[in-house]
Amino acid sequence: MSKIIRWGILGAGKIAKKFANDLQFVSNAKLVAVGSRTQENANAFAALFSIEKSYGSYEDLVKDSELDIIYIATPHVFHFENTIMCLQNGKAVLCEKPFAINEKQVLQMLQLATEKNLFLMEALWSSFLPHFIKLKEILAEGIIGEVTAMQANFGFQTNAESSKRLTERELGGGTLLDIGIYNIFFALNVLGEPQSVEASMIANQTGADEQCAITYHYANGATAQLFSTFKSNIPIDAQIFGTKGNIKLTHRFYEPSCNILVSTDGGQNYITIPTQKPQGFGYEFEAQHATDCLLAGKTQSDNMSFKKSQQLIHALDTVRAKIGLLYPGDESY
Repeated sequence: MSKIIRWGILGAGKIAKKFANDLQFVSNAKLVAVGSRTQENANAFAALFSIEKSYGSYEDLVKDSELDIIYIATPHVFHFENTIMCLQNGKAVLCEKPFAINEKQVLQMLQLATEKNLFLMEALWSSFLPHFIKLKEILAEGIIGEVTAMQANFGFQTNAESSKRLTERELGGGTLLDIGIYNIFFALNVLGEPQSVEASMIANQTGADEQCAITYHYANGATAQLFSTFKSNIPIDAQIFGTKGNIKLTHRFYEPSCNILVSTDGGQNYITIPTQKPQGFGYEFEAQHATDCLLAGKTQSDNMSFKKSQQLIHALDTVRAKIGLLYPGDESY
């Protein structure tokens, strides 16, 4: 493989534009092509980022023999079919979160990537951000002692007219897969898999969750309270409580703008600011990681491994089973 990893982007929406912008800050990477559902959209996207090739269909994009890896930036409900199509055409894949709609789809994706010996990774960008890596270091050092509880909140007001991707059940909409996934990912990284789960939702007119409340219970008595909503603008923050102190991740805990506030029982208070500020929106960290993995000949990431993605989708399926939320392609739980 060349020392320059040649990228393609599948999808031409808002997040695709952010990712395209941030690829310019990734060493040993070049954005070569974009594919959209129409040639007009593909051409406009290509002109915006000076991309050499633009394709008016996803099928034409994945057949481009010059591409090493494709970033998938389509709505959730299409991730499975888009990823399978890329893998079948010999392309490595970085797919936006959630990896797919359900665990059955994810397992098929992982199996095909293994059979084809191709790199595949879920693009859950928080896992690669400097402040999140620093948080894991703080927890490992035991500064706040044993974690006894945590909470994470993510919410903002939206409506069906402003974004069907967020609200339409047929598109995998609802809070859980779009923003609640960050709360669950955070809990899994701090406390691991729970012993039991409680969950409830308020459904919108399409049957998707407009609001979702989750409580994780752990064998050692620890709990995690996770709340996501499209009904209210709320502080998007997270807190971790330990036997020797507490940690707060400030507003937008999932983004690189977040700061970490640590207070200990000894009265010491300090703020840990991310050691590396992003040059772009923050997507360059996951893109750099994927690029480095390809250059090293890896087929999966040590940071966001197949096991972690399977654990995450299993957790999402568990909550959906509790609240009775089904998506197209689901079988009854």
